[in-house]
This record gives sequence, C-alpha cells and structure tokens, in this order.
Amino acid sequence: MIGYVTLGTNDKDKALKFYDEFFKVIGIGRLWETDQFTSYGEGLTEPQISITLPYDGKPATVGNGTMVAIFVDSTDKVHALHNKAMELGAKDEGAPGARGEGGFYAGYFRDLDGNKLNVFTLTKDINEFVDEATK
Repeated sequence: MIGYVTLGTNDKDKALKFYDEFFKVIGIGRLWETDQFTSYGEGLTEPQISITLPYDGKPATVGNGTMVAIFVDSTDKVHALHNKAMELGAKDEGAPGARGEGGFYAGYFRDLDGNKLNVFTLTKDINEFVDEATK
C-alpha cells in the first residue's frame, strides 16, 4: 500500500552521507535521484524512503508524532541498523529490545535532521503476533 515516505532535510549532502551508510548495512542503495530528492529502496515498485529538500523552499521541520518504521527480518539487523545510526550521529530514542510481550522488537532514533525512525522485526509469526495484538 505505501509507495514511499519522504523525510525533509536542510542539508542534502549531509543527509545522503548518513543514509548511504545507514542503508548499506542491509544492502539497500539509492534508486532514484533528482536535484530535489533521493530515494532508497529495493526496487521502484517496492516501498521507498526518500530524502528531500522541501518543495516550497522553506526549512524542513519534523512532524510531532510522525515516525518512519523500517521492517527487517532479524533482531541482529535491528541492532546493526540502530548501531550504524548511532555511529553516524543519530540521537538514540530507545535502544533495541523487546517492546511488551507480543513479539515486537525495535530500536528508535532521530536522524541528523531530527526525523524519528524505528527499525523493527517480529520475533513471533505474523499471524500469532496479530492474534495477540487484537485480543
């Protein structure tokens, strides 16, 4: 359903250096670039994250309550990406670990522009996770 998410930046070069190294941990690279934005993902028909200079030319700001969640297939990758984000200068918003008892495992951070992201996986089968979450 989601095609892409955009995260605003006020320093495109700095942001792209961060995301190039961050996504390299899971083998993701740049897909599509213009002067305005750069998109990362596994393919043009798969969900993507784009880093963009605001279209209206005003400063980029972060949304209160807005967060981008990146799904990975293991707790090791949650740790690897969270650690890479910290290494690249991100701000920790919650170290990797289990959240509750339902099988949700995540690490949270803010990128160099203050955008909030999380990297997560499910430690239980998706059907079991949904059954427990909807009880």
